Amino acid sequence: QVQLVESGGGLVQPGGSLRLSCAASGSIFSIYAMGWYRQAPGKARELVAAITSVGSTNYADSVKGRFTISRDNAKNTVYLQMNSLKPEDTAVYYCSALIVDEGENDYWGQGTQVTVSS
Repeated sequence: QVQLVESGGGLVQPGGSLRLSCAASGSIFSIYAMGWYRQAPGKARELVAAITSVGSTNYADSVKGRFTISRDNAKNTVYLQMNSLKPEDTAVYYCSALIVDEGENDYWGQGTQVTVSS
């Protein structure tokens, strides 16, 4: 059974920084793309950033230049460094990964709350 476990959310003031982590565990053969999504109250879930197994990245326009996604393939872990946070970044952040285990499956973490407020 594959699990994704997120950590690193919390309350931060505008202009501050947070680092999210997401570790995949279980019977994993390989991990293709990994990514971070977020969902604010009353809004649809949206892609924040994604990274392939060879390190190619893409970002939502709203976070370009402020957020950085990275991964440690040896640890099956993806990170999201968030700088210059704004109140509009407030949301539940979810980790996602396309994992080859018994087949090729999308897995999601449980979500971690990020609140940007003074």
